Amino acid sequence: MDQRLGNAWRMTVNERKFVETALSSGLRVDGRDLFDYRKLGIKFGSEDGSAEVHLGQTRVLAFVTSQLVQPYRDRPNEGMLSVFTEFSPMADPSFEPGRPGDSAIELGRVIDRGLRESRAIDMESLCILSGKLVWAIRIDLHIIDNGGNLIDAANIAALAGLLASRRPECSLGGENGQDVIIHPPEVREPLPLIVHHLPIAVTFAIFDDESTVVIDPTYLEEEVMGGRITATLNTNGEVCAIQKAGGMAIPQNVIMHCLRMAATKAGDMTSKIKEAVDAYNRERTLRKIKRHPLPGSVGIRANIEKKQKKSQPLSAGDDSSMIKETEGKVRSIGGNSHKDGSNNSIIGSSSSWDPYSKGVNTELLKLSLAFRESSNHLKPQEESQSGDDEHLSEAKADEVAKDMEEPSRTPNAARSGVQSNGERTLMDAVKPKHKREKKEITQM
Repeated sequence: MDQRLGNAWRMTVNERKFVETALSSGLRVDGRDLFDYRKLGIKFGSEDGSAEVHLGQTRVLAFVTSQLVQPYRDRPNEGMLSVFTEFSPMADPSFEPGRPGDSAIELGRVIDRGLRESRAIDMESLCILSGKLVWAIRIDLHIIDNGGNLIDAANIAALAGLLASRRPECSLGGENGQDVIIHPPEVREPLPLIVHHLPIAVTFAIFDDESTVVIDPTYLEEEVMGGRITATLNTNGEVCAIQKAGGMAIPQNVIMHCLRMAATKAGDMTSKIKEAVDAYNRERTLRKIKRHPLPGSVGIRANIEKKQKKSQPLSAGDDSSMIKETEGKVRSIGGNSHKDGSNNSIIGSSSSWDPYSKGVNTELLKLSLAFRESSNHLKPQEESQSGDDEHLSEAKADEVAKDMEEPSRTPNAARSGVQSNGERTLMDAVKPKHKREKKEITQM
């Protein structure tokens, strides 16, 4: 309220009366109920520890950084925490550049007290060497736009920045084991801060009649209010800090009512902050996953496109010389592969299957298809020739039957038939009947 005294002239008497009359009737200028928050939005930057909070028209940017420093003498095993605020004139004309004013100091102290006194951050986990080196956590809050209730927006931004921040992992080495080695993020994953609970600041505006209390006051309501109370609580209902501003006295029953409402709102704010942080952590994990193309997939695709452009279908009217040449190529490829003991023409067969192989050789596939088409064209001719061969074989069979009657010529005819044909069948394994009879006679 005090930081707005320089701009109080901008609000006219009619505007002030309008806001006061609306509040006394249980209405607010922006249409909210008396105990409703404005729309909350949390965004995270590309770097760890940066967060931007939108609470209505109020915008606050938070940066959380860390560095190694010497600890305090009275607390050699604990790290440090400090909060710095910057009020830019771009956010509000009443803010002056340079040295921070009273409002900036108050904002930093309220947030620092809520985090430090409640032991929300594990400070002992920030110790590297007792009494020598500890991590110092620094929170920088930048007010981008002042739409009212800066304390709540800055507190949410600080908590979101702390949950999204990471510090480098350290280890001790050297000859005496006292040398600190800071590992870069590429070598070891940075470590998050250990946060036990989230102290949520809830601000109430109290007006002159002491019976009207609203939560999350806007820019106009802060100009009219008579006092303000900020209660910092966690989800367990524990009161971490209380801050009262303004010269107006606040009754005890009003304070207790504000604490009960603040405990309810703290749970809702905590769930929203955790949901936003979880979404950020998932996105951060996905950004670190390196997606590589499958080995050979690009080359296979390029080869397929090249083969499709170069490939031309074989014509059905190719001459016999082309067919014989194709047949010879196919046989030569198959023979070479069998001689070498390995199948080089087809890659990725069932015996040596590789998921990243180049597939079937397209040249061999084309040759085999051409040979199959040529064999289909020659089938009718082969059938006609086979018919003639059947007639000839029947005539020969009759001649053989006649020769069987002459026992003296039968062995010679059989031998000549075997020598001429050069092929043996199942009938050749069976001895003729007259041979068996002769054998029986000789045995007798």
